[in-house]
Amino acid sequence: MKAMIAWWDLTDSAHSALTLRTFLREEAEQHWADIPGLLLKVWVSDPERNRWGAVMIWESKEAAEAAELPRSAGELIGLPLDFREWFDVEATVEGNHALPGLGGLGVALTGPAAG
Repeated sequence: MKAMIAWWDLTDSAHSALTLRTFLREEAEQHWADIPGLLLKVWVSDPERNRWGAVMIWESKEAAEAAELPRSAGELIGLPLDFREWFDVEATVEGNHALPGLGGLGVALTGPAAG
């Protein structure tokens, strides 16, 4: 398995975490669920530091390279990534929780700005 971590500094972009949450809510989340080889994608933000990014866990780097990816926030941001690195996944664990699953969670989908 491979993990990819990527983020943008939005300082020079016309977008913020708030505007990208709208994009995520309206378009992005639904298009990523059926990507072959993608185990999990977590969108992350740091509004105080004006950053937006994602962590993706793939079955393999080959699966990631072969994937046809949907439109991304990068098209809206209009800037190259500030950081992207690949890592080997050494181990995984899913903690003891009461959630039915991990899909559909997060500020963009369940927070005050979502409704």
